[in-house]
Amino acid sequence: MVHNKQTSFAVDLPQTGDSKCYDDDGRTKRTGSVWTASAHIITAVIGSGVLSLAWATAQLGWLAGPVVMLLFSIVTYFTSTLLAACYRSGDPISGKRNYTYMDAVRSNLGGVKVKLCGIVQYLNLFGVAIGYTIASAISMMAIKRSNCFHKSGGKDPCHMNSNPYMIAFGLVQIIFSQIPDFDQLSWLSIVAAVMSFTYSSAGLALGIAQVVANGKVKGSLTGISIGTVTETQKIWRSFQALGDIAFAYSYSIILIEIQDTVKSPPSEEKTMKKATLVSVGVTTMFYMLCGCMGYAAFGDLSPGNLLTGFGFYNPYWLLDIANAAIVVHLIGAYQVYCQPLFAFIEKQASLRFPDSDFIAKDIKIPVPGYKPLRLNFFRLIWRTVFVIITTVISMLLPFFNDVVGLLGALGFWPLTVYFPVEMYIEQKKIARWSTRWVCLQVFSLACLVVSIAAAAGSIAGVVLDLKSYKPFRSNY
Repeated sequence: MVHNKQTSFAVDLPQTGDSKCYDDDGRTKRTGSVWTASAHIITAVIGSGVLSLAWATAQLGWLAGPVVMLLFSIVTYFTSTLLAACYRSGDPISGKRNYTYMDAVRSNLGGVKVKLCGIVQYLNLFGVAIGYTIASAISMMAIKRSNCFHKSGGKDPCHMNSNPYMIAFGLVQIIFSQIPDFDQLSWLSIVAAVMSFTYSSAGLALGIAQVVANGKVKGSLTGISIGTVTETQKIWRSFQALGDIAFAYSYSIILIEIQDTVKSPPSEEKTMKKATLVSVGVTTMFYMLCGCMGYAAFGDLSPGNLLTGFGFYNPYWLLDIANAAIVVHLIGAYQVYCQPLFAFIEKQASLRFPDSDFIAKDIKIPVPGYKPLRLNFFRLIWRTVFVIITTVISMLLPFFNDVVGLLGALGFWPLTVYFPVEMYIEQKKIARWSTRWVCLQVFSLACLVVSIAAAAGSIAGVVLDLKSYKPFRSNY
């Protein structure tokens, strides 16, 4: 297999020289492995979603909470393996590569589905960028507030405005957004993955400490009791909990882009299946621990965000470290999610204006001790404008977590389930009405029902937030 592949370099790419430097598509040799792919996935998956899991478990209870988390992890793993099989069209070793999620949809399904997929995917990425801006500002404020609480001995309510923190996050993102492409982000992903473990572990440790202090495990089999909330609220909150757990797992939208950083042989599909198993396994174990320990510590009163809902004021230094880790992690995760969107817009611009120096020309800036920095004016301006827009929307709608919940609910079924299932059926030529076809369709339909329920719960949350809303004046 390897010999065939190397011969094809000589035939296809006489101008690129040595096959050791280039892959079969003429691009620079990919260097990713199971571990770098796992780091990228863990960075994308263990986002701030982990902190809402105690709240989600509290809505569902000791029975349904862990079961739902386990089911979502199985769904994510299963659909990710289907999607990994669609990276190459035709032959899994030498078939044509699909560089992005949309390319895979284009080669396998085509037509109007490509446009639909693009709209859903890029809207979802845009929503995530806004959600991360808000989440990081809340964590920065939590550091300030926990220190303020500590100084005043809990007497000062320590209210503060979130806007300066969102602007600070935006400025950092403008700088990081100038990283040209995904391949150069592996160091950022590894730092971010370490940070996500840091704050998840802190949440877990604080949960365990609280359980020990209480001397008992709080919570009930069926979740938050009627009386604490009304029956209607209980239903909406349970739906929203499904949504929270679904978004805590969603990373399918960048799976193909991550797979495109992996070297071969072995085939990218094999590497990606291993990386998915490693990362989904690690993530699920963490989610179970954080969700269940948070619920055991606080029962019905589990906060919406374990580290900033002020479930604990002490030890305040540990809270500070955990919240600082969240901020660093979100800086990395913002880039991992936004790079595919940046690449898409830049590709469209260069196709539309192929002769424009403004779009195509890179200026090399010498950096002492490093290789020169490539700066492109179009990239500089468009990416800066993008970050400014996401920051302004975050300031305008600071309760956007519900709206991101809604975007995520709308994105979960089409991107994590529907397209991977349809592409797999097409790729493997599965006959209509065969047992396999029927099973896959029933699975897809069941996930659609969950998505609709989660969206309904999120809409109810947004409606509630709008009742006490003042634009640009969000105090915490």
